[in-house]
Amino acid sequence: MSATDHEHSRAAGVLLLCRAEPDRVRPSARLLREPLLLAPAGEEWSVLVPDMRGAQGAENPAAITAEWAHSLTVGESWPAVGLWWDEEGAGFVVAAGFRRTVGYTWLADGSPLGEEGAMTALRARLGLDPVLDAEAFDRLTEPDSDADASARVLGLIAVLARAGLQLPPGLAPGTAAPELRAAAGGAAAAEAVEWPGWRAAIREGLEVSERGRLGQWVRGPRARALGAAEIAVGAALLASAARSGARPRGRRLVGALLLADGALTLTYDAWRSRAR
Repeated sequence: MSATDHEHSRAAGVLLLCRAEPDRVRPSARLLREPLLLAPAGEEWSVLVPDMRGAQGAENPAAITAEWAHSLTVGESWPAVGLWWDEEGAGFVVAAGFRRTVGYTWLADGSPLGEEGAMTALRARLGLDPVLDAEAFDRLTEPDSDADASARVLGLIAVLARAGLQLPPGLAPGTAAPELRAAAGGAAAAEAVEWPGWRAAIREGLEVSERGRLGQWVRGPRARALGAAEIAVGAALLASAARSGARPRGRRLVGALLLADGALTLTYDAWRSRAR
């Protein structure tokens, strides 16, 4: 990397804003296998600050931000907004599940150079106000000689603040990555996110899923009752199909599926109990 490229990468910064509490974000963040700082950023918001020095492609923060945001959310129900900036401009990406990650860019002087529909996708995926917030986003795509790229991103953050985002002090567009990490490290409840190995990562991911709204049906008394009921109904359907003179394939298929799912539920519950 040349001296010019080195100065360019030092000026770059990335923030990953996740619409979820840190406990829900941590397992996915660990799967990135990157040095990250995780901190609360308002009610049902978290912020991740990566160390750009160790990231492949750090000289192109827009591309690496899109990759990180997509990887964070591909198996999650919550969306993420990645903010990036360097000496040439700034922008955002928004990722949610398996939907296509989209983004928007402003040149250094604030000139819009965005992807059509990115603002709509941002508003929809975050569940923002379809009128007031849409109008605020539209203003960010209009020419404004008084707003450079950093001001555009600040305007975006101001809109997200209406949805509860509260960034810790010092996390501002235009700040270089080392200063961002220093500020994030001083935030309340900030923590370093490290790769714990596959076994620990899988266990933590399972524990997070079990704490979710459907967790009581994944393991525990309700899950065991459900598994036993599925086995009983599945066995009854298979027995009924065997006694029938006809060939009721649908009944046999449903019975086999219920039997298998019930057995899997009970096996998983027993395995997780032993794993603890």
